[in-house]
Amino acid sequence: MTLSCDVAIIGAGTAGMSAYRAARVHTDKVLLIEAAHYGTTCARVGCMPSKLLIAAAEAAQAVREAHRFGVLAETPRIDGRAVMQRVRSERDRFVGFVLETVHGWPEATRVFGRARFTGPGVLEVDGQRIEARTVVVATGSRPFVPAGWRERLGARLLVNDDVFDWIDLPKSLAVVGAGVIGLELALALHKLGVRVRLFARGERVGPLTDPELQALARQLFADDLPLTLQAGGLEPVLDGDEVLLGGERFEALLCTAGRQANLDGLGLEALALPRDAQGHPLIDRHTGQWGDAPVFIAGDVTNDRPLLHEASDAGRIAGDNAARWPAVHRRPRRAPLAIVFSEPQIAIAGASHAELVATGRAFDTGRVSFADQGRSRVMLVNRGGLHVYAERGSGRLLGAEMVGPAAEHLGHLLAWSVQRGDTVQQMLDCPFYHPVVEEGLRTALRQLSSDLHLPPPPIETCLDCDTAAEVGN
Repeated sequence: MTLSCDVAIIGAGTAGMSAYRAARVHTDKVLLIEAAHYGTTCARVGCMPSKLLIAAAEAAQAVREAHRFGVLAETPRIDGRAVMQRVRSERDRFVGFVLETVHGWPEATRVFGRARFTGPGVLEVDGQRIEARTVVVATGSRPFVPAGWRERLGARLLVNDDVFDWIDLPKSLAVVGAGVIGLELALALHKLGVRVRLFARGERVGPLTDPELQALARQLFADDLPLTLQAGGLEPVLDGDEVLLGGERFEALLCTAGRQANLDGLGLEALALPRDAQGHPLIDRHTGQWGDAPVFIAGDVTNDRPLLHEASDAGRIAGDNAARWPAVHRRPRRAPLAIVFSEPQIAIAGASHAELVATGRAFDTGRVSFADQGRSRVMLVNRGGLHVYAERGSGRLLGAEMVGPAAEHLGHLLAWSVQRGDTVQQMLDCPFYHPVVEEGLRTALRQLSSDLHLPPPPIETCLDCDTAAEVGN
């Protein structure tokens, strides 16, 4: 028996669920196909469980730092089993919400099994033939593991998916890969009393591209965490029940060396779909369409900003256009925003420094250090810096990078300004309370305004004409 539909969606994660909702606005003939489990990477093994672990780490660190405020507290005793019990319990709660949503959709629109193309518009799902007018590929990604490591290390090799099923915390752990996932988990586990060493394959730690801020980040994180840079060509070995790496012994190795798209096994060789030199799908991110075929793609599988809000937006665009096809519409995308929940936090809003340099765009940079910023110093989080980038001539904000306190909040303000097309003066005309961390942003904007050599606004329209220097501005 052959099933027919207007839109078949392969993958029931964030992008797939968003595509399903968007397609169902136009047609009831939608099939959502899932091979493993319903739910999102974010809820199961990503954003939410990692933040639960980080929250526990921050609580432990607050106890350790209390004496700096004159509050005397005992050295924290970490109950690893209790920490992981809360992580698993709350993780399961978040996953439950997602499952409730999917199971609330009509059963006739859900197919469980592994899908593969056998030809244009034709899928096979565990022997079931499905003919679809259009297909959305939203199969996500999985952790990348270097060749031979699994065979060599066996159960002592872990990926981030494994961490959130722990019953207890390990005593020691090597973390290989200093990107977002590796940095967040290494810092959290270190604060929870695990002996951790973070191995970076190159010089970079975290996603910052501004050379000054990247150097500052390396210094800040090296002060807090055992860190080995330029550790390319690592060859971990299993010695008894321990992993030997870099002259140290660890209970296990956590590989956070990136992720790879789940495109294998889909039978894509049956379709003539374009890819770039690295094998990534060539798609229009404003339509979600893969080449000019009735195939759309969204989420982490695209290797384009693997973040939940981006996957949700891309899924909505892909699902909407798949149902409309061939009347494909181009949709706007939000200003980029990326946040790392490290300590200090990292944020990139709008265009990154590297992106601006690559385009050859003329821009100036406003800088501020948080070392003596008033509110940051009050809270003893006065570490890091913020750089804001604005276009020469127009004074329009193009982007920002920062490592420092409240980056998750400042990042939002900056991304909103980029998306609105705010100028530096328009941002300065907005209210800044005192004393708050946001005053650091005002300092950077004032420097940027001066460097841009823009004519001052008329006095009757300028709301930032005072020259008084507030304490810790």
